[in-house]
Amino acid sequence: MSSLQSFFALIPLQQPDLRIPVNTQFVLSAAACLAAVGVIFWAYRPKSESALPLPPSPPTWRLQGHVLPHSKPFLAIAEWIDEYGPLITIRSKFERIVIIGRYKAAVEIMENQGKLLADRPRMIAVGEMFAGGMSIAFLPFGDRFRRMRRALHSHLQPKAAEAYQPLFMSHVKNIVLDVLDNPQKFQHHVLTYAATTITKVAYGKNTPTYATDPKVVEVQQTIRMAAAILRPGAYLVDSIPWLKYLPWYGRDLKLAFGRLKKLHTGQLECVKEQMQSNEDISPSFTKHMLENSQSHGLTETEMAFLAGAFFAAGSDTTSASICTVLMAAACFPEEQAKVQAELDAVIGRRRAPTFADQGSLPRLQAFISEALRWRPVSSGGMAHRTTKDVIWENYCIPAGTTVFGNHWSISRDRDVYPEPDAFKPQRWIDEQGGLRDDLKFFIYGFGRRVCPGQYVANRSVFIAVLLVLWAYKLTLDPTKPLEDMGFMAGSMVNVPPCTFEFEKRIPETELRSMMQHYPEAV
Repeated sequence: MSSLQSFFALIPLQQPDLRIPVNTQFVLSAAACLAAVGVIFWAYRPKSESALPLPPSPPTWRLQGHVLPHSKPFLAIAEWIDEYGPLITIRSKFERIVIIGRYKAAVEIMENQGKLLADRPRMIAVGEMFAGGMSIAFLPFGDRFRRMRRALHSHLQPKAAEAYQPLFMSHVKNIVLDVLDNPQKFQHHVLTYAATTITKVAYGKNTPTYATDPKVVEVQQTIRMAAAILRPGAYLVDSIPWLKYLPWYGRDLKLAFGRLKKLHTGQLECVKEQMQSNEDISPSFTKHMLENSQSHGLTETEMAFLAGAFFAAGSDTTSASICTVLMAAACFPEEQAKVQAELDAVIGRRRAPTFADQGSLPRLQAFISEALRWRPVSSGGMAHRTTKDVIWENYCIPAGTTVFGNHWSISRDRDVYPEPDAFKPQRWIDEQGGLRDDLKFFIYGFGRRVCPGQYVANRSVFIAVLLVLWAYKLTLDPTKPLEDMGFMAGSMVNVPPCTFEFEKRIPETELRSMMQHYPEAV
C-alpha cells in the first residue's frame, strides 16, 4: 500500500449516506494538494544518472523541511555532521541542500572538483532584483562572471597586492593612536582603518572616517539590506520566480537597485573625470579597470559594480578578521604572551615593526591562522551549485544541487585539527619552528569561487595585528560580557560591542613619537 493509500485508509466511511461530508471534502482536497506538491517536488528535484544515493539526511517531520535556528545555525549543523557523517543532505521546502563539514571531503569535492561547483544557485531577490545581476558575489557561472573574475585577478595577484603595503602602513598607525585616545571604541577604529584603506585601493580616494563619509555609510546600509534579503523566506519571489515580472512586486528591491547603481556609477565617474582632467591621481582598482577596459571586456556599469563589491566585501570581512584575532589575544593571554615574546626577540621595543619583519614572525602568523580557524568569520560558507553530478566515495550529489562548505564544521575536524575547540597556534608550526605548508584553512572560500581579494586582505590583517600586539597587551574587561562568536557572520553589521583593556607595552610618549614617524614603505 502506498503512503497516499495509507492516508486514505485512515478516513472512516460514512454509510448509508453517499454524500461526501464537508470535512471529508476538506481532507480529500488536502490530500490532492499534497499529491500535487509531491509530483512537483519529484519533477523539479535534482536528478542523478548515477545509482548512488545522496548523502544521509537527518530525519524531519516538517513539511517545510529542516528548520535551523536563527541564532548560530552552524552549531545545529555541526551536531548533524558529527552524527551522520562528513556530508549531509537537508531539505528546504522543495530543495535539497548538501552540506560539507569535514576537511577531506571539502578538498576532494570543493577544491579538486571545483569546476563542477563554480556556479551559484539562483538568487532572485538579492542577485537579480536588488543587485540587478551585476554583483559578482551572486552571479551564476557564465560569461559575465568569468570577465569580472579575470579583471579582479589581474589586479589582485600577490605581486599586485604587495604594492599596497605602503598604503596599509600609512593608515594602520592610526589604530594605535586612536586606541590611546579612546580604547572603548576599538571596533570603530578598526572599521575606519579597513574602510579607509579599501576606499583607497578601490577608488584612489581618501575617506574621512568610517562613520562620517556618506559613501561609506551608504555602502554599509546596502550590506545590511543584502543581509536581510538573504534570510530564508524573506522574499516570496525566491520560491515563486514569476513574481519578479509583476510591476507592483518588489518595489523596495527595484528602488534599492536604482540607489545602488547610482552609488557605484557615481564613484566610477569621479575617477573617470579625474583621469580626463590629467590630474595626478593615485593608482586604484577603478583606474586600472578604466585604463584596461578593452582587454577586460567590461562595460562601465559592470566595472562600477565590480569596484563596489570589492569595496563592500573588503571593508567588512577585513574588519571582522582583525577584530577576531585581537579578541583571541584577549581570550588566551598565555598564547598572546608567546607572540609578544617573539616580537620582543625579533623587533624589540625601540622601533616599530613593518612588513619587512613578516618572514621572521612564524608564531604571529600561526596565531592569526589559529584565530581564524577558532572563530571563522564566515561560519556557514557561501552557496555553490553543481553543474554536473559530483561523485564522492559512495555518494552522488546530482547536478543542480546547492552545496555549502560549512567552515565551522570543517574547523572542528578532529582528524586535521586535534582538540578542535582548544586554541592551539602551535598546530601551525613545524618541527623546525617554521610555518607548516601542509595545513590550511579555507578562510576565503573554495575552488573557483575563492575570494580574489585574499592576498590584499591577508596583508591588511597581518600589519594591523602585528602593530597592535606590539604596542599593547590586550585583556578582557571583566565588567562586560563577551560574545566570542559575534564576528562569525563575516560582517560587522549588528555586531555587539566587544570591549577590551589595552595595557601599553611602550611608554605613551615614545609610542606616539614612533607612530608619528612610522615609515610608509619597507
